[in-house]
Amino acid sequence: MSWKVQEAEQRFSELVRKAQEEGPQLITRQGAEVAVLFSAEAYRRLTGELDFKAFLRAAPDFGGSDSDRSSAPARIVDP
Repeated sequence: MSWKVQEAEQRFSELVRKAQEEGPQLITRQGAEVAVLFSAEAYRRLTGELDFKAFLRAAPDFGGSDSDRSSAPARIVDP
C-alpha cells in the first residue's frame, strides 16, 4: 500500500500495524517514493541479523548427508 507523508504521520499506528501484518508500506511525497516502512523482523532478514545456527537449520535438505562420492582423488596433478 502507498501512503502520502502527511497521511502516514496522521495514521502512524495504523501504518505500523499494516507493516507488521501485510508487509512493507511505501511512503510518498508529492508522488515520489521517499521511504518504506517494514517490520523489525523483515529488517533483520534484510540486514543479515540472523542467528547463524538458525540459518543453517532453515536450509533445505537435499537428500541428507549420505553420499556416494568416491574418496579417490578427482585427478592427478603433476608438480
